Amino acid sequence: MEIGIKAYLIDHNLTIYQVAKAGGYGYTTIHKSFNKPQSDATSLNLRDLDALAQATQSSMWEVLKELETDYLED
Repeated sequence: MEIGIKAYLIDHNLTIYQVAKAGGYGYTTIHKSFNKPQSDATSLNLRDLDALAQATQSSMWEVLKELETDYLED
């Protein structure tokens, strides 16, 4: 299963640049992470969750719960 991170960004009116800036991470770092092929071993990491939480002004567990509930793809 994969996480539909691009759908999450669209639904929250966010760009990768906004997420990177809000999280304090480099654009290239977040861009590579969000665009890499996902497998069971490589999905989002804590840095990505932190950046999304900062961008949406949520806590990391809230972002994770929403991703698991609404954005898992088969």
